Amino acid sequence: MATTVILGGLFAAALPLASATTDGFWRFLAEFGDVIALGLGATGSALGIGLAGQAAAGAWAKEARAGRSLSFTYVILVGMPMSQTLYALIVMNNIRSVLSNEALTISHAGLLLGIGLTTGLGEMFSAWMQGMIGAAGIRALSDGGGKGFAFIIIAMGVVETVGIFTMVFMLGMIPTV
Repeated sequence: MATTVILGGLFAAALPLASATTDGFWRFLAEFGDVIALGLGATGSALGIGLAGQAAAGAWAKEARAGRSLSFTYVILVGMPMSQTLYALIVMNNIRSVLSNEALTISHAGLLLGIGLTTGLGEMFSAWMQGMIGAAGIRALSDGGGKGFAFIIIAMGVVETVGIFTMVFMLGMIPTV
């Protein structure tokens, strides 16, 4: 009987600690979802910008060797993958508003983690693929005498739409405070 009381008392004393640890774990997952959205989105933007930037540098070198003026058009294509970082930031800031409500954060931690991961991956791949299209487009413009710019912008806009859809759909899933 005394052993039961002691064990019961130890369990009761440990219960708030276990609850705090569990709440802390769920809060960690929710906050991880918040920051991973921006981290992955920015990674995709960096990859996309890097791919297009390398193609632009090569095209500029080719133009310089040929004695032609360097095309500013390539800068537009290089910069386009940057927008996905902004979309991820918008989702991150909206998730942040939920984190101020402890009960909502704990009860929706898995959802917030999922929203963050989905946003990050959607924005990352959108920006990365946009950079690949931009790089191919820069090579096409360079080899084709500058023709086809509108078509390249349209192709990049199609993959941009995936990033926009990701942002809009994930914003719609964020619980309201």
